[in-house]
Amino acid sequence: MNIKEASERTGVSSAAIRYYEKELLIPAIDRSETGNREIDNRIIRRINFVKQMRAAGMSIENLRKYIQLFDSQEENDQEQQDLLREQLTEMEERRDDLQAAIDHLHFKLDHFYDHMKTTESEMEALEREHDAKVEDETK
Repeated sequence: MNIKEASERTGVSSAAIRYYEKELLIPAIDRSETGNREIDNRIIRRINFVKQMRAAGMSIENLRKYIQLFDSQEENDQEQQDLLREQLTEMEERRDDLQAAIDHLHFKLDHFYDHMKTTESEMEALEREHDAKVEDETK
């Protein structure tokens, strides 16, 4: 299949597929005599893998390391697992940060009138104080 068909099949843009190839995230794609990419199921599987790992937040650098480990003929299961654990820890930290932000917004909504309106009034008063001070200084 050509790159357009691969893009439609994977949901990854043609530009991203070319980028993945350039960055060695997928193997070099075979070419036809006319120079068009000929993408097979092996490449489709790699594109989908890269797409999933990028969606999991893995950096290009770490993804490249992982793929190099995967492609090597050496026994490196521990190194692969270490990279996956590192990514999992990072994603769990992001999740926790996101959950804290969600919890904060729930609090703000649940206490809109007894917290938010009070806070807004206090902030408006501080702005008026500041404006009055600036006005007095310019006179």
